[in-house]
Amino acid sequence: MKPVEWNWLSRHRAPLMGVAMLIVVVFHVGLPRENAFYGLVRCGNLGVDMFLFLSGIGLWFSWTRRPSLRHFFARRYLRVYPAWLVVAAVFYIQNYLEKGAAGSYSPDLMQLAANILVGWSFWRVDDLTFWFIPAIMMMYTFAPFYMRLITRWPSFRYMPVVFMLWAAMVYYWPPAHESVGHVEIFWSRIPIFLLGINCGACVSDGQKMDGSALWMLLLVFVMAFWLCLVLEGRWHGRFPLFMERMAYIPLALSLLFLLCLLFEHSPQWLLRALAFVGGISLELYLVHIEFVLKKIVPYHLGFWPNVGLTIAISIPLAWALHAVLKLLTDRWTGKWRK
Repeated sequence: MKPVEWNWLSRHRAPLMGVAMLIVVVFHVGLPRENAFYGLVRCGNLGVDMFLFLSGIGLWFSWTRRPSLRHFFARRYLRVYPAWLVVAAVFYIQNYLEKGAAGSYSPDLMQLAANILVGWSFWRVDDLTFWFIPAIMMMYTFAPFYMRLITRWPSFRYMPVVFMLWAAMVYYWPPAHESVGHVEIFWSRIPIFLLGINCGACVSDGQKMDGSALWMLLLVFVMAFWLCLVLEGRWHGRFPLFMERMAYIPLALSLLFLLCLLFEHSPQWLLRALAFVGGISLELYLVHIEFVLKKIVPYHLGFWPNVGLTIAISIPLAWALHAVLKLLTDRWTGKWRK
């Protein structure tokens, strides 16, 4: 049987990110819990875990090629912040003016500025609007220090296990839950991000697993998928959220490898299309809920029409935002380098 190659994750990274983003969009469209397919759609939440794992691998490549904090942070911030600032400013200023005019709250310009700059409401009250951006920026902030740590002391590669235990404490231990439990969605995603960084070395070294690993990947995928699909779909509420988050880790890892195996035999047009979506995944995430999906839902078109329209409208908007900001940032960074 053909060996399972770690560098598949690098070779197909862009199409994999495209798949991750598309299933996140499907998850956000959502279904009522009484629907027979609720558990399946709910599994789209693992797109976040897939994206974080692939991001971790990418960070390892970037850091090992040029281990400079200044270069590392400049690249991360220039990729995320322009799109974030534009979309956050449009959303939060409009929301601020509308609620202010309605007398919903007293004006607070400091909170408005903090929301636009760092998504402060996520950290303060678990506002999940654009939550992924402040979360991933926080992970980017400590990532180079983690990579320095595991390079010097390899035993610290077990930190994902430490954060799995911490996520359990946040969920079940009252003192931790009461103090930082409102951002559980952040703590429970750190393990998969750190695993991605850990596995970056396997990818960059071109390591391989023997062909029998495919059967193990299939077994892990089936068990994790059944756990999320059946238990979450049929017994929602009795399947703890923490367990669901932890089940996403093996589900995401096994699914990524199985998709890579599929991509090895897929037509180039499909890979290019998914890579295109992966290349604008940040912008697609930012625009698809607040600026597209919420405008479509009131028409009650149904699940699949909502999915189709959200994707069809969001992709051109995301591409336009990406293209304009890339042009501006390329010009600015070109002048700055001169």
